[in-house]
Amino acid sequence: MRSLTEQDIRNSFINCSKGEAKRLAVPRDLGDRPWDDLDFLGWRDPGAPDRSCLVMERDDRLVGVALRFPPAQRGFLHRSMCSLCLTTHPGGGVSLMTARKAGAAGREGNSVGLYMCTDLACSLYVRGRKVPESGARFEESLTLEEQIARTTGNLAAFVDKLYA
Repeated sequence: MRSLTEQDIRNSFINCSKGEAKRLAVPRDLGDRPWDDLDFLGWRDPGAPDRSCLVMERDDRLVGVALRFPPAQRGFLHRSMCSLCLTTHPGGGVSLMTARKAGAAGREGNSVGLYMCTDLACSLYVRGRKVPESGARFEESLTLEEQIARTTGNLAAFVDKLYA
């Protein structure tokens, strides 16, 4: 992924108003992000524990999505799998992230949800740059490039549902 500026990020949101996008917390460490290892930029809002955001490149433009998720209610022994990168996590490591749909459907309250890594570090898990709390990912027969393509394809399918 190419490096992004705060203004790039704020201008990319498809499921919130310009005013809401202006008020969203944007990461302050954009210069320190491992851009070459990211398929999308994802972060949690430190001021709102139930809110996250992600920005991806889609058809040569940036698409930003504001997400919400409920607080973790699972015990440590419960394991869940991320629908994007297929990484398993114990406890609250995976959350149902919901996004308001774009346009009129979103203004009417319609949303779409997907189980994702709570820290939105899918790109780093796939590449082995970050290790899940459980210690390892399942060994796959897919190449790294195929795993990356699957992850970005799963994210693109989720974003496409926001327009439907």
